[in-house]
Amino acid sequence: MADGDIVLGANQYGKAECRLVRITRDTPVHVIEDLNVTSQLRGDFEACHTEGDNSQVIATDTQKNTVYAYAREFGIGSPEEFLIRLGRHFVDDYVSVDGGRWEAEQYAWNRIPVDGQPHDHAFVRTGQETRTAIVQIVGDRTHVIAGLTDCTVLKSTGSEFHGFPRDRFTTLQETDDRILATSVSARWRYGDLPADFNAAYTSIRDTMLATFASFHSLALQQTLFQMGTAVLEAHPEVAEIKFSMPNKHHFLVDLAPFGMENPGEVFFAADRPYGLIQATVEREGATPAPDAWNTVPGFA
Repeated sequence: MADGDIVLGANQYGKAECRLVRITRDTPVHVIEDLNVTSQLRGDFEACHTEGDNSQVIATDTQKNTVYAYAREFGIGSPEEFLIRLGRHFVDDYVSVDGGRWEAEQYAWNRIPVDGQPHDHAFVRTGQETRTAIVQIVGDRTHVIAGLTDCTVLKSTGSEFHGFPRDRFTTLQETDDRILATSVSARWRYGDLPADFNAAYTSIRDTMLATFASFHSLALQQTLFQMGTAVLEAHPEVAEIKFSMPNKHHFLVDLAPFGMENPGEVFFAADRPYGLIQATVEREGATPAPDAWNTVPGFA
């Protein structure tokens, strides 16, 4: 039998996935901002769990309503700014709340072209990556983690893979010319907050994509490290960056049974199983911030 009392451990609660669309109509050219927002509070909630005492509990419905009201009252600007504003409200205005986690996904829309010009108020949802943001407030510290997910990229050459160990279970052939494809999920922690979160996001995204395209790769791991290095070199405000990158395999189809050659033109795109590459690229000697990554799953 185990000894000791049973007590409540770490906990948080809130309203998840509040779908928020804000249309700015100040001019005839409208602006659309489309977010999925989650609010989770941490603090003095033991009595609620152990006694059913809700006197310190901010209802999840209140958190949801605050998301929409703040979008109307203050606007959004960037997901990071919006989450910081939400977080500071709950921590500063409720004595029972001493921290929390606020997260957003932002979905992109492009203006529909009409007669060669972007329409003022008609949009088409893009199929590109989803922008992400997380704000963690722990005591007097505010951590901001920006990122993206589902950013699918492919280069049809400029990638090799060879020199790996072989044993009796190895069937993969070495190659000096292959398709390299992956779906990039990346999160980066700001050590210093940028003056413009939107501009920083665009620059970091563009840096990663340009590095993927231009760097001659000997392994997806090497490409990942080069992408992270390029971001840290270009953006001193970024303290560290974490990647999760599945290897989207493309296998050359054998057309010999049909009397046909296949000189690297026709491939089978396999969705599973797949290699999964995850790593953190960081500045040597930098002070770690584990609280920033608390409850952020799936990253190295």
